[in-house]
Amino acid sequence: MIPVSPSHSTTPAIWYDWGGWNQSLFLWINHLSFPGSDALAQAGTFVGDHQWYPVYIALALTLAYTRSQWLAPERVMVLVWGYLLSWAVIANLKLVLDFPRPLAVLGESAVHVVGRPEFAHSFPSGHAAFVFLLLGSLAPGASSPLRWGLVVLAFWVIWSRMAVGAHFPADVLGGALIGLGCAGVVHLILRVFRRGPKIESDL
Repeated sequence: MIPVSPSHSTTPAIWYDWGGWNQSLFLWINHLSFPGSDALAQAGTFVGDHQWYPVYIALALTLAYTRSQWLAPERVMVLVWGYLLSWAVIANLKLVLDFPRPLAVLGESAVHVVGRPEFAHSFPSGHAAFVFLLLGSLAPGASSPLRWGLVVLAFWVIWSRMAVGAHFPADVLGGALIGLGCAGVVHLILRVFRRGPKIESDL
């Protein structure tokens, strides 16, 4: 069983352990190998890092204001505020929960590690939250090539985080749901602000 509770406890949590499937699915994905798989996994981890947020914002703004039929400018605003919200949620959850990463749980002999080994703050995946925030923020109403490009990017990155040995499936699922949820919340808030106060005329 995966010791999934915070570091001060060893009681497994059913919502995270999935009756052992979280660990089993991780091991299957982590050991799934094909020509170029390690390089592809490293590349996915690289492009999905939230440190590239300014670059993605710059690209999104450029596209929105030069090809608004491909990407609506208001969707970039969802990304801007959604990133701030998701960053706050992810940072706090990682500190409060402090779940161990696969390498700390299963050991070096069981986990195929590509790149830098990581041991702590496994849940939720910041990479997954970031790329699914991109998807949830920019894909609605976008041109078909852009929309499908974002889908491919999102699933490539979450696969890469398991392939390099950094996260369990529950970590990337949690991150993905947080990213999509933050995009949805910000979209609803911005809709309310765009409508403004309802002024009724006296008749």
